[in-house]
Amino acid sequence: MRTYEEKKKKLYENMTYYLKEDVCLAFSGGVDSSLLLTLAKKCVKEQQKKSNIYAVTFDTMLHPSCDLKTAKKVAKEAEVFHQVLFVNELEQEEIRFNPENRCYLCKKTLFSRLQEFAKGKGISIILEGTNEDDLHVYRPGLQAIQELGIKSPLAEAGFTKEEVRKLAKELGVSVAERPSTPCLATRLPYGTEISMEVLGRIAKGEEYLHTLGFPVVRLRVHGEVARIEIPKKEFESFLKKSGEIIEELKKMGFDYITLDMEGFRSGSMDEKILKVSRKNT
Repeated sequence: MRTYEEKKKKLYENMTYYLKEDVCLAFSGGVDSSLLLTLAKKCVKEQQKKSNIYAVTFDTMLHPSCDLKTAKKVAKEAEVFHQVLFVNELEQEEIRFNPENRCYLCKKTLFSRLQEFAKGKGISIILEGTNEDDLHVYRPGLQAIQELGIKSPLAEAGFTKEEVRKLAKELGVSVAERPSTPCLATRLPYGTEISMEVLGRIAKGEEYLHTLGFPVVRLRVHGEVARIEIPKKEFESFLKKSGEIIEELKKMGFDYITLDMEGFRSGSMDEKILKVSRKNT
């Protein structure tokens, strides 16, 4: 297993190789893609190359609007060409009914669109921010990325999320501490129809909880029940504000408000899938 310094060396080598020519970067404004953007700029400068870096952000139905705002801010800081591509995934009936392979279908749609953009610029190399940790959880979208030949420098070098944040801090990336903001469809059980009305309520509810001092939160919706996940260490603070929270979320249209006693865990909607998978192996 590589040490952190060895991984860092490997990452720099890979990025230097990729930046010998123009590249497109799938850029969400999160820490993973922001680190890659910073490294891309650094490699171009050190090589004294004139390679162009196109940071491309997807403006979609399934991602919070704050993602786009952050992406624009970070791209401006990096002084690179920033392109926003609008994609409405819900136009596809397969995706709208939230199947277990939704992530695969979405990634295939988004990155196929990115490939079209890259082709128009004469670019053959597309980078994205999958890290080592993503390879060990339920991520069907990775199959689409691999099928399309998209490069994942962080995963190639073995960088975990913790190491991504560490290097991002070292390089002064402004979003080094930014919590992950996954697709809003992850807040709904598989097989549930995804509507703009529900997505809007989820986004509004999570944004409200952020303002109360809960930066890491998931508002999972099961029919009339809103199941809130936050880190266990924040339970006491949450319960002190529970009256206000219940009142506000009910105004937003959530009938029943619950706090998940297991606390925050990424990908909790995948637990049944993983349980079945383990049983069959």
